[in-house]
Amino acid sequence: MAGEGKHVVIVGGGSAGITVAASLVRRAAGTKLDITLVEPSENHYYQPAFTLVGAGAYKFDSTRRPEAKLIPRGVEWIREKSTGFDPAQNRISLSSGSTLAYDYLVVCPGLELNWEKIAGAKETLGQNGVCSNYDPAYTADTWSCLQNLGSGATAVFTQAPLPFKCPGAPQKIAYLAADYLRKKGILKSCKLYFLTDAPAIFSVPFFAKELVKVAARYQINVLYQHNLVAVDGGARTATFDIVGGEKQGQKLSLKFDLLHMTPPQSPPAAVKSSPLANAAGFVEVNQNTMQHVRFPNVFSLGDASSTPNSKTAAAVRKQAPVVVRNLLTLIRGGQLDPGYDGYASCPLTTAYGKVLMAEFIYGGKVTPTFPLDPSKERWVNWWIKVTGLPFFYWHYMLKGHEWFFPHNTKFVEPA
Repeated sequence: MAGEGKHVVIVGGGSAGITVAASLVRRAAGTKLDITLVEPSENHYYQPAFTLVGAGAYKFDSTRRPEAKLIPRGVEWIREKSTGFDPAQNRISLSSGSTLAYDYLVVCPGLELNWEKIAGAKETLGQNGVCSNYDPAYTADTWSCLQNLGSGATAVFTQAPLPFKCPGAPQKIAYLAADYLRKKGILKSCKLYFLTDAPAIFSVPFFAKELVKVAARYQINVLYQHNLVAVDGGARTATFDIVGGEKQGQKLSLKFDLLHMTPPQSPPAAVKSSPLANAAGFVEVNQNTMQHVRFPNVFSLGDASSTPNSKTAAAVRKQAPVVVRNLLTLIRGGQLDPGYDGYASCPLTTAYGKVLMAEFIYGGKVTPTFPLDPSKERWVNWWIKVTGLPFFYWHYMLKGHEWFFPHNTKFVEPA
């Protein structure tokens, strides 16, 4: 990398990487930076809309942009995969076999889908009524599978062990599927199941209480502590390990006409095997400053970081300004700001035209942005989800603009 400035390398060109790169370009006035982005993908996806695509409420092509058009001017793009990290020598390895030196490193490669952890999943995905909104190659298939359901059908929706990106997504599609079947007039004849590895329907009790009501409204059978371990596409059978409760250690098999799977997920192997990782394989950072706990010139954000927040694009929106501010402060010799409080947002689509807007910080504290009762499903939240947030993402967040309405950390939950 030519130049006389500090060399900042960003690994990952998803929501986090592009946002950090754009913000650095905007805010580096007076500080000479050479910025390099390492990302192998040709396309960039707005993943929060995948649930809508799977429900026939959003066009798949609208979720995709060429990566090259999103990279800020002046940022060098190395279209390769990072295959290793050597923070002691301030170097990363690339898939070409070369290495890249840095002065400062931002690690945000996202998570990989571990389909191999579900026996038979890869072989039947996209066939036999098996679909997943988590893989852009198969997201549109969910809508096709849903449209093919007839009277008396059985639809099964699964949730993998945490952590994984967008923890609300597995149940969002279940509610939209149920509402679709209701509109079609066949919901009462169908059987719907939502099976989650977790002991509760949602990690924040305030919202879990409401979501249990939504599931009951659609007569969705919710089974907790059930983890999908195998799929037989030909026989249309899904097998689950029961991981808690009185039947712990036993298995459950369900026949299905539609199976929507959430794959187990993890950081890339290069991260998991590196000195940057904690025992779980995530980049080990301070949960407030986003700085690595052992290598001070390394920061991480997004899904591959160890911060114990819900892994959503909204979390990245709040993390990126903290990373940029602290990286520039570190270069300039100032004091780091512990500015990230664990904020995440999950717009839970509970019906076509209705969204429950779940916003919260570390500890599961509810922190709504707008002065509305956050326990209510609202049409305005649907508009925010379908129209407002995608526009904001492409034209504001990824352009490096940081200001947004503050979330209310003083909100008091009703008794």
